[in-house]
Amino acid sequence: MEISTAAHNLTGTNSADQENPGLNQDLPSLSLEETIEKILGGFGWSQFIQAILVAILGFFDAQQTFINIFADADPKWHCNFNTTCNPSSNICQLPKGAWSWDESSHKTIISEWGLECASSFITGLPASSFFVGNLIGGFSLATLGDFYFGRKILLFLSCLIMCFGSLITAFSMNIWMYSSLRLLSGFGRASITTCTLILLSERVGKKWRGQIGTMTFIMFSLGLLCLPAVAYLNKGSSWKFLYLWTSIPAILYCIIAYFFVYESPRWLFTEGRDIEAKAILRKLASIEGNSLDSYLSSIHLGQEISKLNPYKLMKDLFKRRWALQRILATMVFGFGIGLVYFGLLFGVRNLGFNIYLGVILNASMLIPTNLVTLFFIARWKRKGSLFALCIISGICSIICGVVGSGTEGIQIGFELASFFCAALAYNVMMIFVVELFPTSVRNSATTLVRQAVVFGSVFDPILTSAGTRNKFLSFGTFGLTIFLCSFIVIILPETRGKNLCNTMDEQERMDHKIV
Repeated sequence: MEISTAAHNLTGTNSADQENPGLNQDLPSLSLEETIEKILGGFGWSQFIQAILVAILGFFDAQQTFINIFADADPKWHCNFNTTCNPSSNICQLPKGAWSWDESSHKTIISEWGLECASSFITGLPASSFFVGNLIGGFSLATLGDFYFGRKILLFLSCLIMCFGSLITAFSMNIWMYSSLRLLSGFGRASITTCTLILLSERVGKKWRGQIGTMTFIMFSLGLLCLPAVAYLNKGSSWKFLYLWTSIPAILYCIIAYFFVYESPRWLFTEGRDIEAKAILRKLASIEGNSLDSYLSSIHLGQEISKLNPYKLMKDLFKRRWALQRILATMVFGFGIGLVYFGLLFGVRNLGFNIYLGVILNASMLIPTNLVTLFFIARWKRKGSLFALCIISGICSIICGVVGSGTEGIQIGFELASFFCAALAYNVMMIFVVELFPTSVRNSATTLVRQAVVFGSVFDPILTSAGTRNKFLSFGTFGLTIFLCSFIVIILPETRGKNLCNTMDEQERMDHKIV
């Protein structure tokens, strides 16, 4: 449905028009998106506070995503006195009385449930289950944010499912119950990053879209950076407390913040809820006075986008050639970045570093990547920056896998360089995807790309396990994958500085106009 209307042709149905008859006389004809852009184009305090409230959810997301690094770790052990045991012995070939754990047997699930001799499939099952839950949740919840629940409800519902699943996980009795609850937590987590990014992007103008989107990544990196500190403080206690300390604050925040966060006005217009949308636009507006009243009065009843069947729009996403090309290309690209991004974090333990220090070093790299994204995303062309970052990340990861033992300093240096580029590429990619698709399918398309990222991470526990014997099987595979996937970005259009479209038809018309 065409969204444009001439403001000076409106009837006097709006109270602002009745009080100020000449209010709209000089206002040019604008589409709905252009009108929203005029209202939200600046960046006021209300928009900033709203962005902070939403972005904080990324803090809790990071902790639940990587909590398995510490809860499922292999604890250190030592030989008992008066035994034939030595530190290089295979623990599975020693009698039980010949060795003991360095710390409490309740520190991790490995020591508590006697899994020290279990297969890598069993010990890696909880982490893999979390990412499998991500996949299931992504496909199950993909359309809900675009059609039924909207951005806000789906975001907080997803976070609550993730955190309640994590809370219940603390009461697991065995590896099977534990893995099932991690799957549930992963199911809820699937839509958090997607909804956060979209909700942030749709409540600001295009000038600030890239910068405000990076707030999600900043909070995510802070959450990951705090996780080793929480785990270190909890190192003398059971792994169950780690789940309690990270889930309870998140649940309380979700319940409280829900009542203060605004829905996306762009999404409300697609649902025909223009009265609610205009009320939120007034609260978020970066302009005031007669100018604001003029633009709000130019949005009249019936101007909103017509509501379409969600499954028809999803079908349209794969039916139109340009949309199919974009979604497949970004999913391939997302797979490569996901394999490297999560793989390097889980694989750093194979480099012989202290597990707390290793995670802190990698988490620390996320701070500069997010700051670089924040200050330079408005200047960077999406395609060129993504291509360069992935090439560099791939080369560094391959070198890390080739360098021999005894050079841990060189290995961690290349690993950190690879992770820095992969994390920066991930940030740019998620903003790029938001800009590639119209409002009507943006949440669904972004979720599908996120699913490709998660699908790549499903293989990381297996590759990390294989990397304990041969580092190239992990780091070499990471590097080659992201290197090859980077070339797919060539077929995608540049989106920097372009307006966000609301419908598939509008996106198609804008693309043809550019061509």
